[in-house]
Amino acid sequence: MNTTHAHSSSSSTPSSERAAKTFLITGVSSGFGRAIADRALAQGHVVVGTVRNAEAARDFEQLCPGRAHARQHDVTALELAAPLVAGIEADIGPIDILINNAGYGHEGILEESPMEDLLRQFQVNVFGAVAMMKAVLPFMRGRRAGRIFNTTSMGGFITMPGITYYCGSKFALEGISEALGKEVEGLGLSVTAIAPGSFRTDWAGRSMVRAERGIADYDAIFDPIRARRQAVSGRQLGDPALAARVIVDLAVGGPQPPAHLLLGSDALRLVQQKLAAMNESIEAWRAVTVSTDAPLA
Repeated sequence: MNTTHAHSSSSSTPSSERAAKTFLITGVSSGFGRAIADRALAQGHVVVGTVRNAEAARDFEQLCPGRAHARQHDVTALELAAPLVAGIEADIGPIDILINNAGYGHEGILEESPMEDLLRQFQVNVFGAVAMMKAVLPFMRGRRAGRIFNTTSMGGFITMPGITYYCGSKFALEGISEALGKEVEGLGLSVTAIAPGSFRTDWAGRSMVRAERGIADYDAIFDPIRARRQAVSGRQLGDPALAARVIVDLAVGGPQPPAHLLLGSDALRLVQQKLAAMNESIEAWRAVTVSTDAPLA
């Protein structure tokens, strides 16, 4: 993904005369994470971004010296999330917004995909995000202020054969986000699950982990989907910069963000189709559903 960095000066002021906020964004080296960081920095905010190595840390901090702060962190090192956040709070200042962006896609038929792939998928996409939320919550709760955004996917609502583990991880993060939002809504905090459709990121490129194929019975269902995904990679309708604008605007002010937010016309269409089909199925099986009720005498 190509992004522009029109924020070389640390003297920029936040748009709309809002006070500068401090963002913590996981995975700022590329994709949505970099796009969101670019947008926040361009508006004069402070961004602490997690990266995987020293070179990526130097690259990120050079974007905007003084307001772009890199922290080397592996989201699967769950025990390190709390000290990371405590250090940021002490050295840089209160974290106003957490954006759990780090994650990756897994492609593979369930029967063919090793259990180790499932564990890794959840370790990064779910457990890592939960560890970061648990780390920021005591600080945000104490201030009675803070907004949390978890990047999920339309794959947290709809499913496709061949990305079963990925969909499972995103369904899990959608549910955790929604339930946490209900726990903290009376404490001045909000939690939003951001579910993008197809965007021009590297999700389907080098970032995707692919399980080995070998069972011919699945070729008919899997091969056309993989071919279609590879054909549109890099030419998707969704623009990460436009998504970043929406997310940053929601993060720094305005109305209470929603519990779930779809991004992209394809996500809207496919999720609406899924909900309509679900409702139709629920109604078709209504008699069976209610047949298990037996009021006590």
